[in-house]
Amino acid sequence: MSMTVTEPLSAEEREAILDAVRDFARTHLAPNALEWDQTRHFPRDVLAIAGELGLGGISVREDVGGSGLSRSDAVAIVEELAVGDPTIAAYITIHNMVAWMIDRYGTDEQRHAWLPQLAAMTELGAYCLTEPGAGSDAAAITTSAIADGDEYVLTGVKQFISGAGEAGVYVVMARTDPATGSGAGGARGITAFLVPGDAEGLSFGPHEKKMGWNAQPTRQVILDRVRVPASAILGSLGGGFAIAMSGLNGGRINIAACSLGGAQWALDRAVRYVHERFTFGEPLADKQAIVFRLADMATELHAARALVQAAARALDQAAADGSDDADVTVRCAMAKRYATDAGFTIANEALQLHGGYGYLQDYGIEKVVRDLRVHQILEGTNEIMRVIIGRHVLAEGAR
Repeated sequence: MSMTVTEPLSAEEREAILDAVRDFARTHLAPNALEWDQTRHFPRDVLAIAGELGLGGISVREDVGGSGLSRSDAVAIVEELAVGDPTIAAYITIHNMVAWMIDRYGTDEQRHAWLPQLAAMTELGAYCLTEPGAGSDAAAITTSAIADGDEYVLTGVKQFISGAGEAGVYVVMARTDPATGSGAGGARGITAFLVPGDAEGLSFGPHEKKMGWNAQPTRQVILDRVRVPASAILGSLGGGFAIAMSGLNGGRINIAACSLGGAQWALDRAVRYVHERFTFGEPLADKQAIVFRLADMATELHAARALVQAAARALDQAAADGSDDADVTVRCAMAKRYATDAGFTIANEALQLHGGYGYLQDYGIEKVVRDLRVHQILEGTNEIMRVIIGRHVLAEGAR
């Protein structure tokens, strides 16, 4: 079914889209999630099917093949995908962040060159900000982009890049002003570049061996004097840091939505298990301690979902107003911090309720626990989310 829309979605249209996404998740993701995790298989064929459904450019404009949906619709879609498999859902969100950045900041030529393929997921995207020596302090990146005539020469290493080696385009943050360093001044010297996946001098480190997210490739991206034309600059010269942070607002609520979906799946399995499992002659569901635990899990999940939805609405409102409100960044940080912490805790509680069976791979609970753990780290660690929130509270108050 096509997800392309030109008007705000009605409740019926939204539910029809979510039904299609649920069917995709049930049919293509959930039955394969455990095998993909164990074999470390990246399912490009399934991603192409997702692209046919409009999932490669959820919030990208329609003139380049995007679905043109709101952030509020996007987080609902991502949550349903994550019920099927948080790992693949998370990669789809990263791909969508890249597509949105090109759609929002790209020239008309850049948009038409890249977005039709990205929206269809026949080409994939990767986001290259983090470096081996610059994680939370993104302004401290050292990857350089030196002007040489009408070209730029990029040299450096990017770390923890999802889709590395598979993507057709890499959004690379590089320092174009060598006079700037780390800190607030360093942010002014960063520019975003669109680097094709087949660029000469572009290579990749070995696949990282990870705790979770095994079905998506994570590798270093190595730029060894990679030449790109000046027309590869995304946005303005020196404007890359603002683009990176803007993209992360959407990335944070999307990864939060992935945590919601994984937690919902784990809670559903826990509810089913306590009805089936008998101890001391009665089902676990009859024990008050179990009832209380499930009540807390459900309450935390609903609270987290409300925060994510509120942040998504704030992003939609900011887009409609053409504003860049710092409050939106704080709302996204709150949603990301709370939902990813809650999601991991709920999944871990579900594992505990399963007892020893929860520790077995065949039940799938331990996979979701492993997958959701990294959500507390990426797109800005939850400690950094607290810094963003706390500084805002100190400056503006807690309202």
